Amino acid sequence: MELLLLSNSATHGQPFLAHALDALRDVLTGVEEVVFVPYALADHDGYTATVRSALEPLGVRVTGAHSAAPALESAQAIFVGGGNTFRLVKTLHDSGELAVIRSRVRGGTPYIGSSAGTNLAGPTLRTSNDMPIVHPPSFETLGLVPFQLNPHYLDPDPTSTHQGETREKRITEFLEENDVPVLGIREGTWLRLHDDRLVLGGLPAGARLFRRGVAPTEIATGTDLSELLTVTPRFDVHP
Repeated sequence: MELLLLSNSATHGQPFLAHALDALRDVLTGVEEVVFVPYALADHDGYTATVRSALEPLGVRVTGAHSAAPALESAQAIFVGGGNTFRLVKTLHDSGELAVIRSRVRGGTPYIGSSAGTNLAGPTLRTSNDMPIVHPPSFETLGLVPFQLNPHYLDPDPTSTHQGETREKRITEFLEENDVPVLGIREGTWLRLHDDRLVLGGLPAGARLFRRGVAPTEIATGTDLSELLTVTPRFDVHP
């Protein structure tokens, strides 16, 4: 499979997707048209237009999956945008397009995800940061990688007086009930899967890897994470 899983599309001080343009160029080599899946936001036309403009420097056409119903079945590349993961997953389950995307990507069609689209690449949406604004029929997602993802990962602020849950606490609670690694990828970073090799790319911010029963570990940008492709996820497993 060819995967590019971005933590985010918008980076402070840069145009939409500009921080990842070289990585996008790499995964879209030889691609003339990208089918964009805008379902995580309500304004499908506006979202597609934003992505079309952002990818214009790469010389690729962008077609919205919502405007050409069978487009995913013949897509040269698929890009699933960010927004609300619950809305995205519900729409794809209801339309039957989740299975179409899974089949195409496992068959070699390049897949780009950002934020919610990156959540979609894991086995379930259970480590999304989003509010459940809709009720999908299942938490099942694409399962392109066997571990869970947490885009936009935020570290605890040691100077804050906030007494609520941190992202680390929420992921720790997830691991109390499930036995599957969770990779928190910070803003400006991404995962690239090419030739069965999974590497963390992007800004030097790196990532944080959580596993059940052990302390979280820091992952430097540039690290080969191919070992994570061999894990077997186990859900609803109590201690």
